[in-house]
Amino acid sequence: MLDERQTTTPHARRTRRNRGHDAQSRAPGQNTHLRVPYITRKVPTYDILGDEALDRIEATADRILAEIGIEIRDDAEAVRLFRQAGAQVTPVSATAFNLKFEPGMVRDLLRTAPARFTQHARNPVNSVEIGGDATVFAPAYGSPFVMDLDTGRRYGTIRDFENLVKLGQSSPWLHHSGGTICEPTDVPVNKRHLDMVYAHMRYSDRAFLGSITAPERAADSIEMCRILFGSDFVDDHCVIMGNFNTTSPLVLDGVTTAGIRTYAEAGQGSIHLPFLLGGAVSPLTMAGAVAQCLAESMVSAALSQLVRPGAPAILAGFLSSMSLRTGSPTFGTPEPALGSLVMGQLARRLNLPLRCAGNFSTSKRPDGQAMQQSMMSMMSAIQGGANYILHTAGFLDGLLSMSYEKFVMDCDMAGALHSYLAGIEVTEDTLGFDALAQNGPGEHMFGTDHTLRHYETAYWDSGLNDDLPFETWEERGALDSAQRANARWKETLNNYQPPPIDIATDEALRDFIARQKASMPDAWY
Repeated sequence: MLDERQTTTPHARRTRRNRGHDAQSRAPGQNTHLRVPYITRKVPTYDILGDEALDRIEATADRILAEIGIEIRDDAEAVRLFRQAGAQVTPVSATAFNLKFEPGMVRDLLRTAPARFTQHARNPVNSVEIGGDATVFAPAYGSPFVMDLDTGRRYGTIRDFENLVKLGQSSPWLHHSGGTICEPTDVPVNKRHLDMVYAHMRYSDRAFLGSITAPERAADSIEMCRILFGSDFVDDHCVIMGNFNTTSPLVLDGVTTAGIRTYAEAGQGSIHLPFLLGGAVSPLTMAGAVAQCLAESMVSAALSQLVRPGAPAILAGFLSSMSLRTGSPTFGTPEPALGSLVMGQLARRLNLPLRCAGNFSTSKRPDGQAMQQSMMSMMSAIQGGANYILHTAGFLDGLLSMSYEKFVMDCDMAGALHSYLAGIEVTEDTLGFDALAQNGPGEHMFGTDHTLRHYETAYWDSGLNDDLPFETWEERGALDSAQRANARWKETLNNYQPPPIDIATDEALRDFIARQKASMPDAWY
């Protein structure tokens, strides 16, 4: 590894990395035929609503924007851009403005956003396509706590953050390193973004998300990318994205809009996500929640196009229900899953990439509830045609906790979804007539030519499930899936090897981080 780090020619370094990845992909082993930098779906999306119902949802979104409007707070530049584009602006306070839009105006602003784009990884083999028939899996995002079977629930640390990046890098079923996999609460709030972005750069060679918690932190994330990729490359290519939440209902705060503008000015990608809790910040009924989601996400994404037409932008929706007995959020329930299917249809109408759903659960353990809820939610993203699926791995405790065990369990499920989305190939060979004909009626097919050709690739093979007879399972300790996952994540971290990085680049990143940290006192809130 030291030799590769000392390679001075970028092209030579890239060539060596590619050869290493190719060798890994060709090596014998479990499911090697499925390993890809992103999924190209071969199954159709599921359209749950007809055109008339979709028209009504779009019309309601337009009505929300025309009659109620969106409030923008603490960002005069964002207000100026929308006013210049034709929005009706009314002051609400000294720093807050209500913006209303004629029906169709916001949709017109979005026409410059690309339907599909590439986010480049430092290892070009791992660059991802976002949009169209491409599907990208990324880990869960934003949990303040982490948990595992050994130590229980605790606040996340930078060591946890690095461990989770390493687990993601080690999984062949994830395609993207994600963003704030957990909050490293042992690092000052105003400095932790530097360590998080560096962890993605150093311990993974996949694409990743940058900071969005303040415009200067977004700028730091982009500047670190200029060090890693080169300024000229960053000027012309998407290498980083930010995940921006609206403040529902119908508000965009200045931190969010300034962050969107920062990423868009640099030509980088942005995800535009309303986090809607039914009955609290959105209508209880799913049709109304989807209409609100569409309105908020469209306006947020349109800002990126006013700053830099053609900047990558992803429509998004995080739809959730609520326990009306307790007021607690509920995840992995059927109604938001249906909403995600509708969001897929609306995104295709807008010709925009979509982020929605994921492996959601309110369970406090990686148990049956966790996986039941996760599958309900995740399949809605899969069937709905989501292009970028954040929260693919680790989501537990209503997103308050990132679970090491569930991370591994979710990655295994993601492997199964690779095979599911590959669809069924119908050819003379796959129809298998010769398998039946070779030995004839009443004879097994274990040794037929057809079986020998396909036995390594015909079925997805779980790396975590136990499919042994009961007696064998019992003799081997009677371990459940969470216990097997506990052993697996420890084994994975023990065997982890960081991807090579150029020494000079690594030193430049560390120097930038040190200078930025030294320029400000610690802030813990």
